[in-house]
Amino acid sequence: MQIAIDGPASAGKSTVAKIIAHKLNFTYIDTGAMYRASTWIARENNINYGDEKGILAAIDHEQIEFKFKNGQQKIYAGNKDITQEIRTPDISANVSQVSALAGIREKMVSLQRHMAGEMNVVMDGRDIGTTVLPHAAVKIFLVASVHSRAERRMKDFKERGIKTSQSLAEIEHDIAERDYKDSHRQLSPLKKAEDATEIDTTSMTIDQVVETILSEIKKSQKKL
Repeated sequence: MQIAIDGPASAGKSTVAKIIAHKLNFTYIDTGAMYRASTWIARENNINYGDEKGILAAIDHEQIEFKFKNGQQKIYAGNKDITQEIRTPDISANVSQVSALAGIREKMVSLQRHMAGEMNVVMDGRDIGTTVLPHAAVKIFLVASVHSRAERRMKDFKERGIKTSQSLAEIEHDIAERDYKDSHRQLSPLKKAEDATEIDTTSMTIDQVVETILSEIKKSQKKL
């Protein structure tokens, strides 16, 4: 079974996707982390973020992998755990450019579909329901106000121990800019699939969002 959860930055996709995957004993695939890892690889190898060929070669050399350590999913580039490093403001500011490259998207989508074809998955991103898994049994599109998403990102930085000099207003600006880039890119732009259920998480708790999505999954399972 394939469950697709899409939406803009910091709408709560990863948080609820992890919980739902755990509750259903499905595999969680964080596609955003894969694009962030690609961006990290480019930065670490001093490759221009627009150099598609150079980044692809570096990805082939480094290899992006998900591994489970102490019950938690980690992402690696080569043998290095980069789970924390890919969440820094610098990576956030440049991941849209890298993820918009046709060759990068083609490579990541191929990997994502391969994973989804072998197991029950909960996959989150920006184009899962429209491009990666267009036939997913359940499609969810999460939205939230820019202000609430900025507050979540600030909280996430603190919880992860990521130091940032950015103010809340600056984070809001970055998120709004990311929204524009993601929704206006030519290849697989951020948009709601026609058959997706939209959920506004602005005033909802994580538990409420999870229960709402689980309800949609139960409805789908009854139809199967």
